[in-house]
Amino acid sequence: MGLTTIIFAVIIFCLLILVHELGHFAVAKSVGVRVNEFSLGMGPLLFQFTRGDTEYSLRALPIGGFCRMEGEDEDSADPRAFNNRPIWARALVVVAGSFMNLVTAILIITCIAMAIGVATNGVAAVEGGSPAAEAGVLPGDKILSVDGEKVSSFSDVISAVGGSEGATVSLEILRSGQKMTIESGVTVNDSGRRVIGVTSEIRKSPGVALTTGVSSTFAMGGQMLDYLGQLFTGRGSMDDLVGPVGIVSMIGDQAKLGLINLANLTALLSLNLAIVNMLPFPALDGGRLLFLIIRLFTGKAVSDETEGKIHFAGMMILFAFMAYILVKDVDRFIF
Repeated sequence: MGLTTIIFAVIIFCLLILVHELGHFAVAKSVGVRVNEFSLGMGPLLFQFTRGDTEYSLRALPIGGFCRMEGEDEDSADPRAFNNRPIWARALVVVAGSFMNLVTAILIITCIAMAIGVATNGVAAVEGGSPAAEAGVLPGDKILSVDGEKVSSFSDVISAVGGSEGATVSLEILRSGQKMTIESGVTVNDSGRRVIGVTSEIRKSPGVALTTGVSSTFAMGGQMLDYLGQLFTGRGSMDDLVGPVGIVSMIGDQAKLGLINLANLTALLSLNLAIVNMLPFPALDGGRLLFLIIRLFTGKAVSDETEGKIHFAGMMILFAFMAYILVKDVDRFIF
């Protein structure tokens, strides 16, 4: 694990944590919650200054950060305390961190799409002698559907053709404003994938890039939620989980492949942080949101002090779980 990998890892961790905590901080300030301290990093204090009623600090360990609000985990008489603000305001503060990580993932993927372009369902070239060429597919055509399955990107075309089973596929084509249907044969390439022999048209535009950023982020989010569902129902394996050591190793691998790959991993980590933080578990933002919903229907049946103790217990469980993952990471990625 080289110095370059460690530097990239620190930058990425600090970026994702800063974005997350800035979300909490900005919304807390906007709804009138008093923020006592905003910190990047954990552990020993390196630098601190005060502006207004908030202390801004930089700490030695780049493994976290926090936005410490008055009345967040205890009862406070301060009218600006978190516990004294309306439930809707507290809910906005709680979800703001994960929302910012979600937006960060979208922006990163959008920037990637702007940099390298997006493979569309338009045909840029047709390989000579390929099934598509023999069927009459021409450069400039736009593939609208494959065997009746609508497609909107080249990945959709690849998936539809790859998942087909017959000797031919039916292509709905848009050519010069006219729709037509073409029957194309299918061949198998060197990778064993079913293809028809067309190359995608690459487009670079803000609109296409943003659409790709949003759709790709939500597609990745769906896959993450599906995996979490498998994990909690016993259909998934804990062996697939990685902690900080594993993530640093992945960052090193992707950094060797270039900045685009590293940026894509950063987006994935940001989205992962957003989703995991919204799980309804004590100490996580999702757990805090769950207690707010309970408060909405029961009032203060659960006191601030009791909730704080539950969150503390949840934090201890999370620390234990992270220690378990850390041991597995060290065994897999170091020894």
